[in-house]
Amino acid sequence: MTNRNQSRRTFLRNASMIALGNVLASAARAADTLIPFSSYSHAAAHKLPANACDCHMHIYDSRFAPAPQAKLRPPPATVDMYRVLQRHLGTQRTVVVTPSTYGTDNGCTLDALATLGKQARGIAVADTSITDAELERLDHAGIRGLRFNLAVGAVTTPDMIEPLARRIAPLGWHVQINMPVGELEQHAAMLGRLPVPIVFDHLARIPLPAGEAHPAFAFIRGLMQEQRAWVKLSGAYIASKTGAPQYCDVGPLVQASIHAAPEQLVWGSDWPHPTETHKPDDVALLDLLSDWTANDDRVRDCILVGNPAHLYRF
Repeated sequence: MTNRNQSRRTFLRNASMIALGNVLASAARAADTLIPFSSYSHAAAHKLPANACDCHMHIYDSRFAPAPQAKLRPPPATVDMYRVLQRHLGTQRTVVVTPSTYGTDNGCTLDALATLGKQARGIAVADTSITDAELERLDHAGIRGLRFNLAVGAVTTPDMIEPLARRIAPLGWHVQINMPVGELEQHAAMLGRLPVPIVFDHLARIPLPAGEAHPAFAFIRGLMQEQRAWVKLSGAYIASKTGAPQYCDVGPLVQASIHAAPEQLVWGSDWPHPTETHKPDDVALLDLLSDWTANDDRVRDCILVGNPAHLYRF
């Protein structure tokens, strides 16, 4: 009788542990179907090539204080949260961009690079007070450029671009520009003589519906064809008037860029989409790249793998 009772207790205990394990596993699977800061709704339609790169994302971490003048103060969007997105997208490499929230403090980005390891690179923010020793330190940490975010009223100004470009040229870095199109046209001469490549954020902020007919596109296309500029295929929701899920009005602008210089394009998610109240579907945004490249895997893979490897020196 005693042996039967012990056997029964053992059976019930084992069954309980199995049931608990199943519940926890189901909860983990359910959690992993959600992407933080994304309206994710379906699995990716296309398998990505090895070393596909998300060339524009941000990390926000409450361990790092926002700059006093910061306009954007999103909730934490950590490396662990971002890794959930990576699993769903199928990307392996990433470029962490210091957001305007932190001013010229790149501590959060450097911490993310250390955590993400050799598959990550970074873009820093600095003003002209930065020392050469600090630039060298940033380079060793994986930084590959300086961002000038003039669309959100950040701490940098257009007059800083050229002197800093001269200083980072020996490092093989580039300048990354997020600039309203009116300012871009105003500073075209300065941008055209920079001694380093330029990477334009978010489709260069070319306004729609003008798109490729806008004079700024001709300027940027010329720089791209001279291999002096790159454009990030990111932030489709910023310019689009037609909206999700297809952002149909963005397609012709992207296709014109692909036709002009496919080797000068990279793709970025812009996760966690700090300017957006209603978060886009990151997987759907990546799936659009296949539509924009007319399902030409060679061009798509160039944008996702070859171009980032060259630009960020992976």
